[in-house]
Amino acid sequence: QVEVVESGGGSVQTGGSLTLSCSASGFNYNSGYMGWFRQPPGKEREAIAAIYVGTGWTHYPDARVKGRFIIARENNRNAIKLQMVNLQPEDTAMYFCAAGMGPGRWDSVVSDMQWYRFNFRGRGTQVTVSS
Repeated sequence: QVEVVESGGGSVQTGGSLTLSCSASGFNYNSGYMGWFRQPPGKEREAIAAIYVGTGWTHYPDARVKGRFIIARENNRNAIKLQMVNLQPEDTAMYFCAAGMGPGRWDSVVSDMQWYRFNFRGRGTQVTVSS
C-alpha cells in the first residue's frame, strides 16, 4: 500500500518562499511519476507541476507558476519537493501531492494533467499567503 504524505505548508507574506515536501512510502520512484495539485478556497483543484522521478522530466501545466515554482526530487531521499518563490495571495490553497505509474501514463499526464491519472494521493498541506 502506497501512502503519500505532504509537509512544509505554512503562512508567508507576499513575496515569500516555501518548500513543500512529499514522500510516498511503498512507491517505486524510479518507474513512476509524481505531481502537485492545489485547491484554492471555493475553487476547483488545479494541476501545478509533475515529475517523472526516474528521469527528472518535469511538466508545468499552469503558466501562472512557471518561473516561480520548481518541482524536483529531493537529494538522497525518496521524496520530491516543490520550491515556491515570490508567493502571491492567489497562491493560497491546499496543496496536494500525488503519485502514479503505468505504461504510457506519463505522456497522458503531460498532455492533460488530471487528478484521476494519479493512483495515490495525499491529504494536503495548507499554504496561506497574506498581503
